[in-house]
Amino acid sequence: MQQGNTVLKLNPEQHHTLVVVFLRGGADGLNMVVPTGDDAYYRARPLIGISRDNTVALDDLFGLHDSLSPLHRAYGEGELLIVHGAGSEESSRSHFEAQDFMEHGGVGAGGWLGRYLRQNVRATSNPLASVAFGKTCPESLRSSPATVVMDSLGDIALSEEAMPFVDGLNRAYGKSGLPWAKSGSDLLSAIGRIVELQSKSYSPSGGAVYSEHPFARHLQQVAQLIKAEVGVEAATVDLGGWDSHIATSTLMTPLMNQLAQGLMAFYDDIGPYRDRTTVVVMTEFGRRVYENASLGTDHGRGSIMMLLGGGVRGGRVLADWPGLEEAHLEGPGDLPVRYNFRDVLAPIFEKKMPGIELNQVFPGYALTPLDVV
Repeated sequence: MQQGNTVLKLNPEQHHTLVVVFLRGGADGLNMVVPTGDDAYYRARPLIGISRDNTVALDDLFGLHDSLSPLHRAYGEGELLIVHGAGSEESSRSHFEAQDFMEHGGVGAGGWLGRYLRQNVRATSNPLASVAFGKTCPESLRSSPATVVMDSLGDIALSEEAMPFVDGLNRAYGKSGLPWAKSGSDLLSAIGRIVELQSKSYSPSGGAVYSEHPFARHLQQVAQLIKAEVGVEAATVDLGGWDSHIATSTLMTPLMNQLAQGLMAFYDDIGPYRDRTTVVVMTEFGRRVYENASLGTDHGRGSIMMLLGGGVRGGRVLADWPGLEEAHLEGPGDLPVRYNFRDVLAPIFEKKMPGIELNQVFPGYALTPLDVV
């Protein structure tokens, strides 16, 4: 037990944890990781384009928006990879359909995280193996053996008056021997573990400072669960509001601040746990290359993905850049998808979670795993 932090050591196995951050609304990757070396970008976005002076250089072609500049430290340490031109083959440009496709990992039933967890023996016996922070369970976790959905660890509590009833249930479950009894027993065990975490004060490590924004609070609690070693295999956190049809800069700047500050607080907080944690940041699609009359952008295709963690082959922007001249764009003026999101995710399973049948996680798709971890 470490002073100031909660370390329960309930699951000492050196398993890997995948943390999925979904930017809902179609994040504008072109104004986040800016192609400062492509003059066509500035011709397409004369009013909302991000000037070179307002970016931090990543390489000869790309610069990181100032509001994301905290991430540059992880990039310099080789633990942040940016994939530009990422997305899926789903081309409706509908939020609902694109998110559904991406979270299902295609057109099949259930989510890709759920299918992974069903293959993971530890996940089938640990009710805390998958945790979704928010109001609802994301589609990516549909069909998982069990998922705890909560807005805060504090949402789950047991009063003193309830304890005799809980003890009675545990005795009944123990004697039953029926499958449903094990599920009930596992659920009570999970509640007990979370209640135990709540009873301990928590101080972030590594000088990490989380803001009061829900996104940061959720990441802090993911870090708390990872460091408590309760066996979290997958966690999801959403950051919504990226649908920037109007006033792109006004809308995106605070979101990018929250994203960068939250991710870096988490990065610092988990410290040595970074070697067995991978954070994936993804969104359903990017934005049209050309700005619209409302100083915003409309739904497009390719955007960015980010991978953050100790095992990431970072310090680079992975991009097969076509250039933003009209002849290189797709449809009504969109950055083409050069990297399918499944080819970014697959190597994480392949190298960090060996033994998983990838064709079951992403059925019906011929994987070409990228060299990202």
